[in-house]
Amino acid sequence: MKFRNLVVAAAGACLLALTSFAQITAIEGDVMGEDGNPAANAAIKIVRTDIKGNYPCKTNKKGHFFYNGLPLGTYTVSVEMDGKEMDVVRGVRTRLGDPVPVNFDLQKIAQTKKALSAQLSAAGSSGSGLTKEQERSMTKEDKEKYEKIAKEREAQMKKNKELNDAYTTGTAAMESKDYDAAVTSLTKASELDPKQLAVWQHLAEAYIAGAVKKSGADFDAGMNKGIEAYGKALELSPSDAGTHSNLAIALGKLKKFPEATAETEKAAQLDPTKAGQFYYNLGASLVNAGQSEQASAAFKKAIEIDPKHADSYYQYGVYLISKASFAADGKVTPVPGTVEAFQKYLELAPTGQFADPAKAMLESLNAKVDTAYKNPNAPAPKKKK
Repeated sequence: MKFRNLVVAAAGACLLALTSFAQITAIEGDVMGEDGNPAANAAIKIVRTDIKGNYPCKTNKKGHFFYNGLPLGTYTVSVEMDGKEMDVVRGVRTRLGDPVPVNFDLQKIAQTKKALSAQLSAAGSSGSGLTKEQERSMTKEDKEKYEKIAKEREAQMKKNKELNDAYTTGTAAMESKDYDAAVTSLTKASELDPKQLAVWQHLAEAYIAGAVKKSGADFDAGMNKGIEAYGKALELSPSDAGTHSNLAIALGKLKKFPEATAETEKAAQLDPTKAGQFYYNLGASLVNAGQSEQASAAFKKAIEIDPKHADSYYQYGVYLISKASFAADGKVTPVPGTVEAFQKYLELAPTGQFADPAKAMLESLNAKVDTAYKNPNAPAPKKKK
């Protein structure tokens, strides 16, 4: 009887032992690094969440980890590399029998995070908001990034509106020739965004147009402010030929002739197709500033560069007229090249803006005016067979 009880007791103990053994579970998995290769020696943290318990381990050289002897329960499994958590899987429930697989593909995770980051940036920048899926996928860092981008976008939109308003008001004032108001608005625009080329170009024009209406120290101050604004524009776009040409004109009005010539040369080098026009523009501005000698040099240079620049011939002819001698009887003796300059103008532009005064000049010099001038660019007449 005692033996039978002993057998029963032994059987019960064995059953308890088997039951206890059956409650032990395992988790295993593989970790692939961001480079797509197995991540060796990565730290794996297995944390029980239903009852407190921590079970750390590491991957082997093949990127594999295995932890046996875990109590049946619910766990959070994470992988760390260089002390940084790379990914985490929550709510892992272990089971009796085969180990529960938990794998980490850090390359895919990195790509997903990059795509999500781009989506969050786009959503924050456009103001389109987040989808429910994006909200669910956001980490704390993602949320902070999104909120930062959204705030920056809101501030940028406000700044852009102020910039556009200041620029529009400034250009409108320019059109109405209220140059002081234009300077005020465009200066505000330049302060809101110093990287806007058009703002600096218009601000320079406003300063110079306003300075021309002034004299003395006010003229010099306005011109120098305009030149400074052109300098800012060229810092943003050093290869802008038009800005170099406009700067040359401003320098010429301040009688800084070497500097004006140098800037015109830069403009001509940057855009050879407009070189003749650049020198003509400089010459015309110098004429308006009463600098006829320097203007004549600019017109002559324009002709040398572009022998078909008609207006330069006319202006050069006008300069040469000032060098003519007058006899007591009123007869005019022009210096060599005067008649040829006006004739060349009429050859190139027989119906141009200066055609009538050019003809009048030739007639006053008793020179022949060829009324049969034709457009040199017109197609040649077909030969009769």
